[in-house]
Amino acid sequence: MHLFRLLTSLYLVLLSLSATFAQNKTYLPTAFPDRVILGFKGNPATSQAVNWRTDTTIKEAVAAIHEADPSPDFTNKAKMVKANMQKAVFDEHTALYHEVDFTDLKPATQYVYRVGDGKNWSEWFHFTTASDKEAPISFLYFGDAQNDVRSLWSRAVRGAYSTLPKANFMIHAGDLINRSNNDYEWGEWFEAGGWINGMVPNLAVPGNHEYYRDGLKEKVSKHWRPQFALPENGPEGLQETTYHIDYQGTRFIFLNSEEATIGKKQLNEQAEWFENTVNENPNRWTVVVHHHPIYSTKKGRDNDEWREKMEPLYKKYKVDIVLQGHDHTYGRGINMPVGQSRKKPDGPIYVVSVSGPKMYDIGLQDWMDRAASNTQLYQVIHIEKDKLSFKAYTVSGDLYDAFDLKKDQKGTNTLVELSNTLQMQERLNLPERYEKSFKEADLKEYNQRYQDYKKRKGIN
Repeated sequence: MHLFRLLTSLYLVLLSLSATFAQNKTYLPTAFPDRVILGFKGNPATSQAVNWRTDTTIKEAVAAIHEADPSPDFTNKAKMVKANMQKAVFDEHTALYHEVDFTDLKPATQYVYRVGDGKNWSEWFHFTTASDKEAPISFLYFGDAQNDVRSLWSRAVRGAYSTLPKANFMIHAGDLINRSNNDYEWGEWFEAGGWINGMVPNLAVPGNHEYYRDGLKEKVSKHWRPQFALPENGPEGLQETTYHIDYQGTRFIFLNSEEATIGKKQLNEQAEWFENTVNENPNRWTVVVHHHPIYSTKKGRDNDEWREKMEPLYKKYKVDIVLQGHDHTYGRGINMPVGQSRKKPDGPIYVVSVSGPKMYDIGLQDWMDRAASNTQLYQVIHIEKDKLSFKAYTVSGDLYDAFDLKKDQKGTNTLVELSNTLQMQERLNLPERYEKSFKEADLKEYNQRYQDYKKRKGIN
């Protein structure tokens, strides 16, 4: 009996240790394509890029494409396109990444494609090219995914797709994973998105967690360029991390704010490139994406040099909205004095959002018109003619924030505030870990900010 109790105790200890040191799921490559993801290298009306991964046994990779057909008879008629191949060596293994840019496509046309080597094939996927004229756009925007991506961020990306299955593309504002070169974390990110990545193009910028230190130099993840198919029209040395794309009457500009925090040279180069890019912009709308916020959701997290350099340019060239991450809370607003009417924004609408489960405490700053604490969100944005419509949803599918921007013939925006019509009240309670770790003075300070924020908004 004593031996039985001893063995039982030993078993429970081993079980506890097993849980403590649980192994992460491994994502070793095979001869079959995985991590299939759409992107853009050129004009989205006439081209579509795709990237995928295999092991090193594949000697030559190809993609097959055809105009979408409800009959399965197209398979033998599909055009074969040879892929470019790149070897990537990681701690765990060596993988091959393959990329094809389908060109000479018809605008506003649905295509079907698959990738492989002629023997080992992916499933067939569909995508639709952009129109070559101004047309409505609907896209998804995610703040930081970063942690527990397979477990908890998956519900954000899948919920977003369920809300907007006809999205033209998805935008990721940095910190897609936590440790830049951990292959299993990228494996989780790709598993969370699954086949959605093969149907809806992804446009991403790196955050600080996509960077690592190599000796004295900080570098973007070894995975970044091999695994994403992104435009290469940015400044020299920042290809596929700083770029722009025109899509159906809107210019989307993606900036690498992490590089800008590393040194003034990189900051100035991007500012100069940005100014040249917006100065020659023929589109009605301009959307900017980067990781570090111009205005943070908490005092002490501001990126002063980045703001001082970029905000005057945003105002000068009438940027409409800036999509950001980094702060692991939600904030949406305008840089205008408290008490001044916000119907005519003096500059862009700023949004900071978080889609993953890692949460910080929120600061409830004066620039914010709508805020959220301890809440995973995704955003749906629709642009049509003279109106931009913005909606933020919780991962439970509840509409949390909403506004419209209406643009007149002179290019001046009017903000139509819709958050005050929503049934869902603002979620401003601190994450549990902060409630437990905050000292009495910290809680008192937060509660005072909370009361000031409510007073400013006229909330009882």
